Amino acid sequence: MLDEPTSMLDEPTPVVDDELELTAPVEPTPPADPTAPADPTAPADPSRRQFFRRFAGEVVTSAATVVGAVTELRDRSAAEASVLLGDRPASPPRKGASAPAPAAAAPAGANVTDDGVAAVFRTPFRFESDNVLLVIDQRKLPDALVEMPVRSASDATKAIRLMVVRGAPAIGQVAAIGLALTARVAAKSHPHARRAILEGQADSLRNARPTAINLRWAVDRLMARYHAIGELSPEGAEIAAAMDDEAMAIVAEANEDHGRLAEAGLAVLPATDGRPLNVLTHCNTGPLACGQFGTALGVVQAAHAAERPLHVWVDETRPYLQGARLTAWELQQAGVAHTLIPDMAAGPLMAQRQVDVILVGADRIAANGDTANKIGTYTLAVLAARHEVPFVVCAPLSSVDLETPDGSAIPIEDRAATEVTEIRGMRIAPEGTAVRNPAFDVTPAELITTIVTEEGVLRPPFGPALREAMDRREARRAAAKPYPIEPAPVEAI
Repeated sequence: MLDEPTSMLDEPTPVVDDELELTAPVEPTPPADPTAPADPTAPADPSRRQFFRRFAGEVVTSAATVVGAVTELRDRSAAEASVLLGDRPASPPRKGASAPAPAAAAPAGANVTDDGVAAVFRTPFRFESDNVLLVIDQRKLPDALVEMPVRSASDATKAIRLMVVRGAPAIGQVAAIGLALTARVAAKSHPHARRAILEGQADSLRNARPTAINLRWAVDRLMARYHAIGELSPEGAEIAAAMDDEAMAIVAEANEDHGRLAEAGLAVLPATDGRPLNVLTHCNTGPLACGQFGTALGVVQAAHAAERPLHVWVDETRPYLQGARLTAWELQQAGVAHTLIPDMAAGPLMAQRQVDVILVGADRIAANGDTANKIGTYTLAVLAARHEVPFVVCAPLSSVDLETPDGSAIPIEDRAATEVTEIRGMRIAPEGTAVRNPAFDVTPAELITTIVTEEGVLRPPFGPALREAMDRREARRAAAKPYPIEPAPVEAI
């Protein structure tokens, strides 16, 4: 029986060391009051909108029609990453792939490379080669940009469980790619051995983060392709190629869906009579969490690209501090005005009428619209209802689970006590303190104003609206026909 490749994720080591550390970002000029947020009415730098417009315009409109679109996405991500990470060469383009688009110019206050290219929003993974996926170790941000290699489903499981990569859409994509890489490894194994490897690794992936439905959905899609060929088929190379195609289709669909979601979300942003819009976000919902544009932060990104003046209140998001470490970092890189706040400051800000809309993501949406998301989301929804602030869930339909009737049936992951009792290895609570650390909570549908998806803005009652949106998505994809994919050459490792 073929063994899975060993992993170094338990004791993280960067692919390279100092080469992957970002230089210190250039700080924007502070406002007169150092405790006040940056001035959201300051003149906009047009260059900082080039990234969204280029990426959205080229990828979203062409992903379903251009021959080799998935290959192009793969090679483009590698080329863009090489710019952000210094002078490291990009992966060699696959046969038939088009040249990557030029990178965006640097926004004011953003982290830049020697040639003036902006870091802007950054996707969490890229291909180093056909057999190695590099994922950003999000535990290291914002101090250093370090990449970890994923060569198999086992590596992907550990990366997901240890939160090297996180965010429901992103972990679904990384899981799919990891499983496809394992199918490549097992291409020349005996059919019974291959079945044991794939079924076992698929189960491990599904259980790595049980709340996020995108993870199970992506793994099930790949396994369906495997079962369609035949569990005991001797055609290992055919199985590997089919699973690779499915994984790349998931990535390409996410590119298109998240771009559509971001544009649809502009319609839910309230008018503010000429003053900057104040958005409050929770956790991290940008490209680091989603793989492409982001969900809730994707809407922010689209509004920024549309030159709408706005300012973002960033919940720190205890205990893992995704808001402080990741959302603030992403917004700083993109030049979006923002202010970091303690989680418990959200209520007073709403009471003072300093929040116009709350945008959050979702790890799982039940059939009736109940939504599981990062712990603290339910508290925000209750406060929003009290203060009549629109509470908007932004999520692709891959986060919708029509087989789960309501929020009471969503499994909630409990995580390690040390995430609460320690901060980066330093204990902050007395030793032996009892801890309860649920990673997610469930917001009832009646507290949600709208749900923004790639099929538009959904309003209550959410049950029928979600089913109709799913039907529209399937009809759209059927009309567009499958993504034309040039399979990667499959060689047993």
